[in-house]
Amino acid sequence: MNNSINQNQYFLPCEYMRQMQTMYPQTSTQVSPSAAVIPQLPTGYPSGPAYSPMPSQVQQAVQQTASVDALETSLETVESIAYTQGYLKQHIGERVKVEFLIGTNMLVDREGTLIDVGASYIVIREVDTDDLLMADLYSIKFVRFYY
Repeated sequence: MNNSINQNQYFLPCEYMRQMQTMYPQTSTQVSPSAAVIPQLPTGYPSGPAYSPMPSQVQQAVQQTASVDALETSLETVESIAYTQGYLKQHIGERVKVEFLIGTNMLVDREGTLIDVGASYIVIREVDTDDLLMADLYSIKFVRFYY
């Protein structure tokens, strides 16, 4: 067997590579993987600039506005006359006639002195019997106040 033929087969590609390297030298610099800068991945948290604290005058104005807003929202509770319970509580001790809707088309009325108003009920002391009658607030359709 001819050894030179086998060597030429193996050295031919290597010679070709050497020629290419001399004809076209690499101009880029090599970077090791440990020195490479990898951009930071997004975390989902905002990463804007740090803000300075509010000036004291602005902070006082915000606190005053917040306290006024809290006062206005606290007035809009069940105790407020904007709600049926709040309005009826203003008339405790007065004589009333209350009409209730029973079913889809039947009105029933009760008359007496308004004693108490709860979250979902009212209590009336009936005129003729002096019995206490507790009624569902949500079935009330009309309330007549006698003066």
